[in-house]
Amino acid sequence: MLHGVQGLLEEKYIDLADHIKTELDAELLKRTPAAFLGSCRYKLPEIHENRDVYDKIFAILDKLDIEAFIYIGGNDSMDTIKKLSDYAIITGHPTRFIGCPKTIDNDLALTDHTPGYGSAAKYIGTSMKEIIRDGFCLEYEKGIVTIVEVMGRNAGWLTGATALSEGEDCEGPDLIYLPEVDFDMEQFLADVHRIYEEKNNVLIAVSEGIHYADGSFVSEAKASATDGFGHAQLGGLAARLAQVIKEREHAKVRGIELSLLQRAGAHLASQTDIDEAFAAGKMAVEAALSGETGKMVAFERVMMDGQYTCRMKLIPLSDVANYEKKVPVEWIVPEGNNVTQDFIDYALPLIQGVPEIPLENGLPRYARLKKVLAE
Repeated sequence: MLHGVQGLLEEKYIDLADHIKTELDAELLKRTPAAFLGSCRYKLPEIHENRDVYDKIFAILDKLDIEAFIYIGGNDSMDTIKKLSDYAIITGHPTRFIGCPKTIDNDLALTDHTPGYGSAAKYIGTSMKEIIRDGFCLEYEKGIVTIVEVMGRNAGWLTGATALSEGEDCEGPDLIYLPEVDFDMEQFLADVHRIYEEKNNVLIAVSEGIHYADGSFVSEAKASATDGFGHAQLGGLAARLAQVIKEREHAKVRGIELSLLQRAGAHLASQTDIDEAFAAGKMAVEAALSGETGKMVAFERVMMDGQYTCRMKLIPLSDVANYEKKVPVEWIVPEGNNVTQDFIDYALPLIQGVPEIPLENGLPRYARLKKVLAE
């Protein structure tokens, strides 16, 4: 399907056999950023609200003689595949439905982590190290306060990954704010002032979804729009906080928004992440072929003699869809402005390994989709 279930409804689909004919192409695809087949923000209605949509989808599946339907994505995608699986059960339709996890947000329930998160975390940790190094050259001035805005509406897994930048070569962020903890503007400004007085240099990481105790988002763009699933469209948080700090501290302040770069930085991918993503897809196919349906592939972490191992299992879609996995509160410091070593220990194994990147004229070469629709 091109662009998920929305593309299926429009009968826009391709035959991947026309694209993936050699091992080289498959390896190239592993190192290509973004969704190769496209994505969508289309929310299926509840079955009792509009059965016509489901009748149309299943008529298309019948026409194409589809035996297995594998849907890749995060929470919203698992909501979609669960509804289709439920409809198949209600109508006795033989097509099997399997969910395959993929989201940099890492917020799917009942799986230790999700494909995409390790690479995004590696990009974020690396970017923070680079921002820290850049800050060193500004220390001869009166000092600087830097706010880095990271993706994450309701869960702080990505923002917490900024802590991975800490090492022998740099100290890491001074302050980290996740949406799992209510944000207090006055306490935030007090934290910034204290550190600025001590170090003359402050580095702050904030999740785009941080909110006040009443649930309202700190981001000035919180009420601008919503997506197809009713989620607030966030943005502009770093610039807003930079302005507030500038007025209070009269310091040099800069706001940086990593934006879509954190989900498209394939040049900084984690080999562990790539391997696990491939294994998840393989298991999804094998599960469908063996007759499983209504399930999602999930990861289980096993530590043996201090070594990380990932095991895969199948869990019911009904246990996953519309549930969010957030950063455990005990992995956030009591002050609510940083993460603990437990978070770092969790994330570190997921960012390991450096893939070989095919180059063309000195730049990464990526797989290219030929959008030739199947008859």
